[in-house]
Amino acid sequence: MQEPKRIENLSYHLSIIPDPRVDRCKEHSLHDVLMIAILGMLCGAESFVDFEDFGKAKEEWLRGFLALPNGIPSHDTFGRVFAAMNNQLFAESFRAWTEGLRKKISGEIVAIDGKTLRRSHHKSSAKSAIHMVSAWGRENGLVLGQIKVDEKRNEITAIPQLLRTLELSECIVTIDAMGTQREIARENMAILRHIALNVLKNDSSKKRGIKGKQKNASWDHSYLLSLLGF
Repeated sequence: MQEPKRIENLSYHLSIIPDPRVDRCKEHSLHDVLMIAILGMLCGAESFVDFEDFGKAKEEWLRGFLALPNGIPSHDTFGRVFAAMNNQLFAESFRAWTEGLRKKISGEIVAIDGKTLRRSHHKSSAKSAIHMVSAWGRENGLVLGQIKVDEKRNEITAIPQLLRTLELSECIVTIDAMGTQREIARENMAILRHIALNVLKNDSSKKRGIKGKQKNASWDHSYLLSLLGF
């Protein structure tokens, strides 16, 4: 009999991302920084300042499961970490997590689609909006994987790369219009936002919209942790 697949929570997958910082610059663990960021974004945080504010407001609760040896990271720390972190590995950790949640369904429709991520453009630096190519498992109701492309016209070349990372035997793959992204800190924020929105969208325990679920998560700690598989 085949051993059942172990489902790891998102915290585990974030903990194995290599830390790009040198040891003397580490006052906060990468895991703590990323966990505060994703928890904050699930509650509606939109910026590095919001992450710091969220952490300070929830510090006592966060200390129940995060190390926080030097307290809550500053907004500058969040910015430096997101600028240094490998966005491909960050996206891969999310993809590995969703693969763990996914059930094997024969004939499942997997839709490949491209989307421009909201609030990802940067007018002052003339940076265009970020686009992602994603694989959506309809029956599972999960984003199975995602990958950035350098420019919208390069979406077609990104599709085979995304498909190679997924287990798609017995699935029906459909391909729709596509999407793109750039600038490391901005890319990682966009990936994080995409993760948070999909976690909220995939949650069926609350019959509410995204804003309502964010409000719920901001005061209900049990619900917030359940979103990440705790």
